[in-house]
Amino acid sequence: MSSPKHERTSPDGVGAVPYLPLSSDEEAAASEQSIGKLVGDATQHLSTLVRAEIELAKAELAQEAKKALKGTVFFLIALTVFLYSTFFLFLLIAEGLSDWWGIRWPAFATVFGLMLITVGATAFLGWRKVKKLRAPERTISSVKETAEAFKRKPAEDDDLPSKQG
Repeated sequence: MSSPKHERTSPDGVGAVPYLPLSSDEEAAASEQSIGKLVGDATQHLSTLVRAEIELAKAELAQEAKKALKGTVFFLIALTVFLYSTFFLFLLIAEGLSDWWGIRWPAFATVFGLMLITVGATAFLGWRKVKKLRAPERTISSVKETAEAFKRKPAEDDDLPSKQG
């Protein structure tokens, strides 16, 4: 993080996010600085900028995750009520069959049997889909290639033209 002087709190109070000042009175006065000092400042500012971008992304994702969680809770409540309502649907079907057939227990047994067949069929289809899952091979190979690129030393790059001066 940058110094507290270079932090701002968002209007909704999420937290401090570091930022880079566009100009500084101290730096404007010191117009004759060494190249090393300038490179050091640039490196420090770049590091602060990257950290600020990461903090901003975290803050935005946290806000969106809270919104998604609230929406998910409402969907879960609706799903729970729907699932409890299906009991009455099956009861209605069984009562309709019993009025049609004139005998009550075979109607309820038929509805129960159809429910078990539906459960078995959907469980089988789900098992087949889960069985086909594989590891993310392209992602794994991409991460390995990236790691190898970072391990490679600059001296190993034979394709680069040599400087002639």
